[in-house]
Amino acid sequence: MLPLTDKPLSPHKPQQLHRKNSFSSLKPYLPRTWLIFFVFFLQIILVIFVRNFHFFSVITTRHHQPPIISANFTAVNTVDDCPSGKVYVYNLPSFFNTELLENCRELNPFGSRCDTYTNDGLGRSATKLAGVIPESLTGAWYWTDQFASEIIYHNRMLSYKCRTLEAESATAYYIPFYAGLAVGKYLWTNNYTAEDRDRHCEMMLQWVHDQPYWKKSDGWDHFITMGRITWDFRRSSEQDWGSRCIYLPGMRNITRLLIERNSWDYFDVGVPYPTGFHPSSPSDVATWQEFVRTRVRTTLFCFAGATRGLIKNDFRGLLLNQCYNSSGSCRVVDCGGSKCSNGTSLILESFLGSDFCLQPRGDSFTRRSIFDCMIAGSVPVFFWNRTAYSQYEWFLPGRPESYSVFIDKKEVLNGKSIKGVLENFSKDEVRKMREKVIEYIPRIVYAKPHEGLQGMKDAFDYAVEGVLNRVKEQEKVGFKW
Repeated sequence: MLPLTDKPLSPHKPQQLHRKNSFSSLKPYLPRTWLIFFVFFLQIILVIFVRNFHFFSVITTRHHQPPIISANFTAVNTVDDCPSGKVYVYNLPSFFNTELLENCRELNPFGSRCDTYTNDGLGRSATKLAGVIPESLTGAWYWTDQFASEIIYHNRMLSYKCRTLEAESATAYYIPFYAGLAVGKYLWTNNYTAEDRDRHCEMMLQWVHDQPYWKKSDGWDHFITMGRITWDFRRSSEQDWGSRCIYLPGMRNITRLLIERNSWDYFDVGVPYPTGFHPSSPSDVATWQEFVRTRVRTTLFCFAGATRGLIKNDFRGLLLNQCYNSSGSCRVVDCGGSKCSNGTSLILESFLGSDFCLQPRGDSFTRRSIFDCMIAGSVPVFFWNRTAYSQYEWFLPGRPESYSVFIDKKEVLNGKSIKGVLENFSKDEVRKMREKVIEYIPRIVYAKPHEGLQGMKDAFDYAVEGVLNRVKEQEKVGFKW
């Protein structure tokens, strides 16, 4: 025991010993003794606690795998719901989108388009399909316009799970400009000038180019939906059709989602035409898939379309003639005039009742009928590669022969029998192609809810994820010019 005095004991003077009782002898040492004892006791308790905690941690880890906890005891989600990145949606002035819809009576010189773009771009409910489709799915069908994609994408983007409100954290930037609606009203008469057709696009680019995130990337991480075919935005001279929006210098690096792309332009991406089927849940999709899978098909092939009387050697007219001369093997829906534009069930019924559907080019290389046909579980027959194969790579199977038939248009012009070609496929081959078509239905439809389909990707999801992935690809050294 250390002495209680700071003065050293004299080595020359021995200590004088006195007898004291035990309590009296310990009393001067009690404060320090209790302190040492208390510290020693705490050490023992701490050792026991640590050993027990380690044992408990090992057992828990083996059997329960608890979530990772951060320093502030908040659970951390270890699953990344947005592995491809996030999208920032520009808050464009309403002049470029919603005001166009508010003035829907002016969008077309031939009549109001207000009913066409109701229900957030889906259009009117398809009430005339009652009895043709399963009763449980009557609320999933609409008379959707083929040029409504920019409205549909905008509404979906605002509720997209990978949307961010912090621009600096975004991988890509979405420009919600309704380019198709903006130019549509100026296409059909000579009352407007080339400047009228270009005005909205030029003003949009001026606005976007002033944004700091455009200046940072020169537009490589920006994208837009343009609801018409690419050729409506590629006017070469003042007298030609359409606007020159895509040819404007500021559009060069912007990725463009179009229902028909220019196959030689990297920044054009072909996305599915909007169809009438807009499921609300994965169960809606499954119900429809089973319906078309088990459908009794009484006709070998069908064709829905109209002739182009002013075109010499009109290919559509040739197809119609082959159908009419096929002794009941082909079903025809002649869409001459406006027979197919006012909400008829004839086209869908034709596709549902046929193994194959003929898909020539439309006014351009593609047509919405491709997707109407496939949603009905009918196998498409193509005559031009650019009708589908070089258009929709993100959405259709990589092996064209797995889901479609190709007959070169030149062979048909030289007299080849379409019926003869299609009759050569066995029932098992047709069944396999149909099954591949049915498998891809979720990838070519646009869901009804703004949040999309819980647990299932639709065409919108594949399109936006495709854009995000290509933005990352563009960041590689030597990619950009």
